[in-house]
Amino acid sequence: MTTDTSRRVLRLTGNDRQDFLQGLITNDVKKLADGLVYTALLTPQGKYLADFFLVPDGDAILLDVATPLAASLTQRLTMYKLRADVQITPADIVPACGVGDIPDGAFVDPRHDAMGWRAYDGQTAQDGVDWDAIRVAHCIPETGIELTPDTYPLEAGLDRLNGVDFRKGCYVGQEVTARMKHKTDLKKGLTVVQIDGMAPVGTQITAVGKPVGTLFTQSGDRAIAYLRFDRAGKDMQAGDASVSWLG
Repeated sequence: MTTDTSRRVLRLTGNDRQDFLQGLITNDVKKLADGLVYTALLTPQGKYLADFFLVPDGDAILLDVATPLAASLTQRLTMYKLRADVQITPADIVPACGVGDIPDGAFVDPRHDAMGWRAYDGQTAQDGVDWDAIRVAHCIPETGIELTPDTYPLEAGLDRLNGVDFRKGCYVGQEVTARMKHKTDLKKGLTVVQIDGMAPVGTQITAVGKPVGTLFTQSGDRAIAYLRFDRAGKDMQAGDASVSWLG
């Protein structure tokens, strides 16, 4: 397994903790009864601020978020809580994640079966899982790489990864997200491409000299890319690498 030191855990306590989160995030907090909940906090304009896991923990809810976002997320949640009976404090917990048999006390990662499990009870670290290969194979975005400010959750595939519930009711950014789901066809988004060569994360992808998108995580001859679907095709470039959209 892998101990994920790139993550921080917050603990939410107080009688209003569940209702408080329910009115803010993209997923249904009631799903905590079944295990981990993958979700996101958006701007009022429906753009990405942070993605994270919620973890059931008795009379508390744990929030597992990427370390670079922990402080800003705490600040944002504190701003929203007003007079709600909610306390947000750091938890001295280091998440662990792995694939294969699920240890006692661990939870299935709700994004995809290939992402294995996550644990919050001091599991022993074991290196060796190629998470980039798994993420690229299944087009699973990572905080701070594919998931950045101004990303729309549906363009990032968070609905496909069980991160958005369209029946839960209102939350911040819900109107824009619902409109994108029900009234438009996505013209841009994350997808898997074939790549011949190497290029840094963030390299612009072009076709016939026109910008098509951006290259992100690579693994072998595959990569995650953000593309304009109307311009994407088989003959694209990212720096010195050749890129083909797999459709």
